[in-house]
Amino acid sequence: MRLDTSAVLPEDSSSAQLIGRIWDPETRGPRPVLFSDGLLLDLFDTAGTVSALLNSDDLPELLQQARNSDVRRWDLQDVLASAEVPAGPAGSASPAGETDGTELRLLSPLDLQAVKACGVTFVDSMIERVIEERCAGDLRLAETMRARVMESIGGSLAGLKPGSDEAARVKEVFLREGFWSQYLEVGIGPDPEVFTKAPVLSTVGCGAGIGIPHFSTWNNPEPELVLLVDSRGRIRGCTLGNDVNLRDVEGRSALLLGMAKDNNGSAAVGPFIRLFDDAYTLEDARQETIRLTVHGSDGYTLSGTNSVQRLSRPFEELVGAAYGRHHQYPDGFALYTGTLFAPSEDRDAPGMGFTHKIGDTVQISSSRLGTLTNAVERTEDLAPWTYGIGSLLDYLVQTRRTAARAGTNG
Repeated sequence: MRLDTSAVLPEDSSSAQLIGRIWDPETRGPRPVLFSDGLLLDLFDTAGTVSALLNSDDLPELLQQARNSDVRRWDLQDVLASAEVPAGPAGSASPAGETDGTELRLLSPLDLQAVKACGVTFVDSMIERVIEERCAGDLRLAETMRARVMESIGGSLAGLKPGSDEAARVKEVFLREGFWSQYLEVGIGPDPEVFTKAPVLSTVGCGAGIGIPHFSTWNNPEPELVLLVDSRGRIRGCTLGNDVNLRDVEGRSALLLGMAKDNNGSAAVGPFIRLFDDAYTLEDARQETIRLTVHGSDGYTLSGTNSVQRLSRPFEELVGAAYGRHHQYPDGFALYTGTLFAPSEDRDAPGMGFTHKIGDTVQISSSRLGTLTNAVERTEDLAPWTYGIGSLLDYLVQTRRTAARAGTNG
């Protein structure tokens, strides 16, 4: 599958302020870019990182200056043409681009931001976490366990407000039926779950491979809205994310969350960060419907949606659980807000549910945020992650020195 602008951009891209990153083979490093009229404008001289850009108080003015300046420009279609989604394991790009640094590529729009995630933020999907735990990660037991859990709660928890008196009564039901778990505590209790999803600079962007480790046989995509928060706790924009999850691993024990959530290629983000402005506000983000489609090389297709408006906690509560007097993020952070979608339909044998196969193409889309496309590969077959914070700092320093010497010589 080849990517093109119509398959990546939001429907109202002409009025959207879209920030991203590319790997520039000429300077051998990542460059923050602004989408404008089919082109990607180089923002490196404005801010060397997306993190610094989002921490700016005069962000709209800086972007307008870039539009009016004689900065480097790349055609978006040319960038996408070099990012053909792989059809299976075969040396796909690492988070910072090709391993030899010679390919022009669209990267994840995140750089120095911490990558955090909230779990069990939809009461509906909370049930699936309980099922994972109750069947100890054995997908063969999931169908029977699902029926028992739903029967015990009367079939639905829609509209339940976490921390409320009604939530406390539901907790009593679960305790009485022997179904209480830590997932219910963060799902309907007073405090949300917040965890570190991935290390800084490890996220992959649109067109890259996402990884499933060899030790997992029950796993799934998690289509999510990702908030971008600056160092002062202000929500500056949002994007799409895939919180790749190993259900069998987390089902064995919640203490294996790191093993289930944080592997090479397990955090996909993009294609661009959409900044909040008059054309697209935080309230618009609250109403997002995020669509998921999985196309298997075996002809299988899975479709689903994540209705952000059904979040059981508001954005501000989730951000407040991550940021405050108790915890700061000098470079800002990205926050996966959770998903309503947990696939339970059978892919192969009856009662076995859904799990990924190598070669699956995963598309996560929104009419106003665009489409994030990735292909599933074996984690161990992905190009190694080698470009870290030290590499980025070296690039920033060397590029500034080169520019300074050129200015002096001129």
